Amino acid sequence: MTDVTIDFDGEELASPWYPVDGVARPAVLIFPTVMGVSDLEREFAKALNALGYGAMIGDLFGTSTRGAPRDRMFAELGRLKGDRAALRRRVEALFAAMVAQPGVDASRVAVIGYCFGGLCALDLARAGARLAATASFHGLFDPPGLPPHPIGGKVVAYHGWDDPMVTPDAVVALAKELTETGADWQIHGYGHVAHGFTNPHAAEIGIAGVAYNSLAAKRSWASLELLLAEAFA
Repeated sequence: MTDVTIDFDGEELASPWYPVDGVARPAVLIFPTVMGVSDLEREFAKALNALGYGAMIGDLFGTSTRGAPRDRMFAELGRLKGDRAALRRRVEALFAAMVAQPGVDASRVAVIGYCFGGLCALDLARAGARLAATASFHGLFDPPGLPPHPIGGKVVAYHGWDDPMVTPDAVVALAKELTETGADWQIHGYGHVAHGFTNPHAAEIGIAGVAYNSLAAKRSWASLELLLAEAFA
């Protein structure tokens, strides 16, 4: 593992990069939860490595926030989410940094994201990035309010139906948006499942409606493996 470091508008972003070998391989960009780069995303990257894919954890918040307390990270989320045009440029810069790594097959690249990272994954697809697949896990769905682009590749949103941060109306709105942009899309709704269902430590955040669900975590990961195998074939 090495860090891919870039300067974005004066902020140092250091994204852990997990290559497979020197041969051109598919690669997956991972956008983390509101807490930024953590052991959770590192385990996902290692699992993707085991499938034969390179993986980079996109450092959305910068090295100055690494390990910061929850209140600081929620303030950072508000800052980034408050300017969706700048957020789009940020995720595009991280995507470009991963595609530029040796051993990445630029024709077979995907993005996945968790919580706020799910919104970032969708925003990268909304920007018209050349993606084979996009997957959002308990992500936020609100659109960026920017000019739309055709969405290429396959898009899947894995959503806990009891997620208090994403209402059923927001789910329908995402389906309408993806249909209008011509995407090949799916939305998987998991009944009786809350926000943060892939994170074994989700309940520790102390917010109602945020909880781990091992079955939904396993089902969504199994679906992701199928999605990537299909998209990268």
